[in-house]
Amino acid sequence: MRTATPELVTPAEFVRRRRRTTELGLLVLAGLIIGGAYALASLGRNSSLPADVGLFLMGIFGLVVAAHLAVRRFAPAADALFLPLAALLNGLGYVFISRLDTDLAAKQLGWTLVGIGLFVLTLAVVRDIRVLQRYRYTFGLIGFVLLVLPLVPGIGRNINGSRIWVAIGPVSFQPGEFAKIALAIFFAGYLMDRRELLGTATFRVGPFNVPHPRYFGPVLLAWGLSLVVMIFQKDLGSALLFFVLFVVMLWAATGRASYLVAGGVLFGAGAFASWGAFSHVQTRVSVWLDPWADPSGKGYQIIQSAYALAWGGTTGTGIGLGISGRIPYQETDFIFAIIGEELGLLGATVVLCTFLLLAGSGLRVARVAGETFEGLLAIGLTTLLAVQAFIIVAGVTRLLPLTGVTLPFVSYGGSSLVANYVLLALLVRISATVDQRPPRPVSG
Repeated sequence: MRTATPELVTPAEFVRRRRRTTELGLLVLAGLIIGGAYALASLGRNSSLPADVGLFLMGIFGLVVAAHLAVRRFAPAADALFLPLAALLNGLGYVFISRLDTDLAAKQLGWTLVGIGLFVLTLAVVRDIRVLQRYRYTFGLIGFVLLVLPLVPGIGRNINGSRIWVAIGPVSFQPGEFAKIALAIFFAGYLMDRRELLGTATFRVGPFNVPHPRYFGPVLLAWGLSLVVMIFQKDLGSALLFFVLFVVMLWAATGRASYLVAGGVLFGAGAFASWGAFSHVQTRVSVWLDPWADPSGKGYQIIQSAYALAWGGTTGTGIGLGISGRIPYQETDFIFAIIGEELGLLGATVVLCTFLLLAGSGLRVARVAGETFEGLLAIGLTTLLAVQAFIIVAGVTRLLPLTGVTLPFVSYGGSSLVANYVLLALLVRISATVDQRPPRPVSG
């Protein structure tokens, strides 16, 4: 009698299966946490479980399982943390948006469907991340056009003092959210081509050898681009984000701290000049320094945010038990304050740790990739997520002036959510491509 031959599994295949099993388990855990938070939010408001909690759980599990199956099919060797961490942030954000405004929650659910759909599509289309390097200048042009699109008369819209929206017929979106991804791809490709020239110290300034001044042109270009955003679009957050993105990638590509110093000096000079010349910048800084100078006007938001965080204490008031409606734009700019009030310091710390884990996973992928296009792009994409989260949390807590960017995956906003799912898919693709390689030596 012939016995069946046991299936032989290679070490690489074993690792892939284990990662996907781990990912599925973490997604189930994230779904249970989100479902429990959704139920608690209803109990806090109505003292009863929501009638649609079963459908909600089914919908959550359906979305995350669809994304998991896409990763299993198109990127089986990918890191197991990216998708569960993003799903947890997205789910918690939806719970709090639903608790604040049910109409906005319905729209956010639709954008989540679109975002996960594009996540799957990106994984299916971008099979080799290095192909993007060939089209670096195309992505650079796309990024520049998207960035200045709100300045075009007729389609650009000025909302809440910032000209960052574009309206084409019934559709409105923030093109800057997609521009940041295109520019990250362009920067990664450009810097891979120029890294030797940019990293060579051939010019002497006193006792120091530095790169030739003409190679500081890219830094000056990024500086000018950030000033365009800051001055004409009145968008401090995006200006800071784009500039930090390029300077960090430039430093990572060359290893020269002089670019960090030069970038910091240039941005400081530009910010100071903008503060002296433009009233909206002066207003942001004045409110940051002393919101009590106008407690019922321009300082109202930040003051109420501070009260919300204080009332939350260590453990929070409980989901659904906070005082909603008192902070303008609480579902976008100030959703972290609502989370801090209802989940307390512990809950807010969990959200911050989730972002730290996302950033750490991205940087680990970049380290494994080494000095390659994939590694540099992973640094850029991770910088976008981490710095954007830092900017908005720092603004809410008054560590920095309030800038108006959204908290990735958490705040309400279709453009931000969809763009971040595309960004996440690129990180997943990079991790699947490079994670089986041994770490490459990094030149000093």
